[in-house]
Amino acid sequence: MSSDNDYDKLTKEEREARDKADREREVAEQAALPYKWKQELGEVDITVPVPKGTRARDLIVVIQKKKLSVGLKGQEKIMEGELCKEIKLEDSTWTLEDQQSLLIHLEKLNKQQWWDNVLTHHPKIDTRKIQPENSKLSDLDGETRGMVEKMMFDNQQKQMGKPTSDELKKMEALKKFQTAHPELDFSNAKIS
Repeated sequence: MSSDNDYDKLTKEEREARDKADREREVAEQAALPYKWKQELGEVDITVPVPKGTRARDLIVVIQKKKLSVGLKGQEKIMEGELCKEIKLEDSTWTLEDQQSLLIHLEKLNKQQWWDNVLTHHPKIDTRKIQPENSKLSDLDGETRGMVEKMMFDNQQKQMGKPTSDELKKMEALKKFQTAHPELDFSNAKIS
């Protein structure tokens, strides 16, 4: 695989041709896997086709913090190996749908990182090309929403040449300290 530096030297047409070839290779590699998968920043969902009429008791599914194993009793494993990244075991589940599809939901431990693959020995996807669906602030949980709003505020402040929220907090703390200690001289004080 060529380096990013080589890619930067390509013409627009050469880049488009390479991107198209890379996408086609990636699609073919992913299609050859014994499962289909998709991901969002916080989770990975895997669909494993199983023979029609399969019952849950016929399956052996082992989900561990960093490993995954799926198979039918008495047969070779359908998939087995080390997960690309760690998962939250208590929030990861599986279910059998219509006696022909095994659905596995894995909750990512790091919800701010795309996975290159499900199992480390399987082909990787180019995570730089992932375009997440747009979400509304109201769709986000409280902590994430607060973090996004803070980042948006700080970016606006920087564009206007004004202090960020952290700088405003420092200034407020300094004012409180100055008010509480009028006997001290703060005329040469600077905030860093």
